Amino acid sequence: MDNQVIQGAKYMLFASLLFAFMGAVAKELSDSMSSIEVVFFRNVFGVFLILISIYRKPLSQVGGKFWLLVFRGMAGFIALLFFFYNIAQIPLAEAMTFSKTSTIFSAIFAYLFVQEKLGIKGWLGVFVGFIGILFMTGFNPDNLEKTDYLGILCGVGAGLAYTSIRELRKFYDSRAIVLSFMTIGTIGPLILLIIGSFYQNPNLDFLFAKFVMPQPNDWYYIILLGVFATMAQIYMTKAYSCAKAGIIGTISYSNIIFSIILGVILGDAFPDIWISFGILLIVLSGLLVSSKKS
Repeated sequence: MDNQVIQGAKYMLFASLLFAFMGAVAKELSDSMSSIEVVFFRNVFGVFLILISIYRKPLSQVGGKFWLLVFRGMAGFIALLFFFYNIAQIPLAEAMTFSKTSTIFSAIFAYLFVQEKLGIKGWLGVFVGFIGILFMTGFNPDNLEKTDYLGILCGVGAGLAYTSIRELRKFYDSRAIVLSFMTIGTIGPLILLIIGSFYQNPNLDFLFAKFVMPQPNDWYYIILLGVFATMAQIYMTKAYSCAKAGIIGTISYSNIIFSIILGVILGDAFPDIWISFGILLIVLSGLLVSSKKS
């Protein structure tokens, strides 16, 4: 293994740890505000950083795919909305595992929309991943919880977002792609919070909620949320620039291990045998799908 690959692996391990810390901070913030508000603060911090970067070094791009850019932003925002809701409602490791099903769905969408071949390993990974989802959700479709539905939809939304990036990166600076996501992820929650001031429905608490002014101590967590999310994004980007996507994608699943540890520290129960087996199958599916990119 050459030095570049080793460096890339270190970057991805660090990024995975930072993503886990981001989830832990989001879970703590969810005790004093809605997950919708947490999504707002997570994105508004990034918008300012991206704008500063663009000011220092203007965008260099062809453009021409505006509606696809909007679609990527919307898909990513919806996935993040469901992800942060699950972080607030279920153990951190389970929420993170549901989000990692995006690898399964992005492989399917890439096959359907950009004619990317999956191969035997890829299809086997998809099959194993769906079995893992069954273990995570308890096998009985009649007893699915709201968090199960939202967890799966989080994976679908993220999968659509990642698939659209494959086309968008041909036309746009990567910062423009990230900015579209974070801008929609900032404006979207504001609209939902305004609606939530007039409309309340317990069944739609993942969409509508009242704005709650953060307490003084909350601002420390909000700053940490933005720092962890931004730094994780930076180191993940560095990791993918150092080594092949298959290798880095495999290492990214260390995020789940970090999330189990942090979740237990925060008071989550350790995953039971069925959830643990589901997590292992989803990780295995990700490894199989990622291996085709190696």
